[in-house]
Amino acid sequence: MTAGEGERGLTLRLGRAELSAVAQARRELRAVLRRWGGPGKADVAELLLSELVTNALVHTDRGAVVSATFDSGAGPWARSRLRVEVRDFVARPPTPRDLADGSDDATSGRGLLLVHALADAWGVRTHGVGKAVWFELDGAAV
Repeated sequence: MTAGEGERGLTLRLGRAELSAVAQARRELRAVLRRWGGPGKADVAELLLSELVTNALVHTDRGAVVSATFDSGAGPWARSRLRVEVRDFVARPPTPRDLADGSDDATSGRGLLLVHALADAWGVRTHGVGKAVWFELDGAAV
């Protein structure tokens, strides 16, 4: 895993099947978030990052690139919106679990449901060699 931190956020490159990097990604994000939002939003951001990174590494068997950035507005809330994006190198879109299918006892598969429930916004976008799953949190709403 390689990391970079700038004034506007964080970029991490994770190797394929490097699941041990999930905890390191959370630590790196936590360091950036010390300057943003309240503890509740930072905890949510760490949880959602963990889910997206785990999905990317487990379901694609390839590396991933994580970025965390803040909006670029002016004034006291210039860093009020956090956007976290996990890019992978497989174009297949993620498939959220359908809890109505009777699999309530499953021990995995709820990551995107958490993202949907806890993020202020989220989505998937394609890029040249894969996709990016992203979420946003509004730090001003703490």
